[in-house]
Amino acid sequence: MADVRYEIRSYVVENYLFGRGDDLKDSDSFWELGLMDSTGVLELISYLEERYSVSLESGEIVPDNLDSIDKLTNFISKKIGQAPERTEDARMPAHLQEVRR
Repeated sequence: MADVRYEIRSYVVENYLFGRGDDLKDSDSFWELGLMDSTGVLELISYLEERYSVSLESGEIVPDNLDSIDKLTNFISKKIGQAPERTEDARMPAHLQEVRR
């Protein structure tokens, strides 16, 4: 499966930061930064369900699962049965990071 972290980061940057995500850290809270309103959360949930073929239950739609790229990556990785990937730079796919080192 493609790098979940990179895909989620790309989606968030393109749809909520309009391509300007250079300063966004994977641990940054979407709510504290004011990136999403309730409609944005619904759009994010729709993307996650469609892209990863998962269904989010109402009890899973909480900040502990959805409030940052880190939290989203861990949550979705668990939902799809994949170990969360740790990358030092989520803006670049893991296979390219290896080449860079």
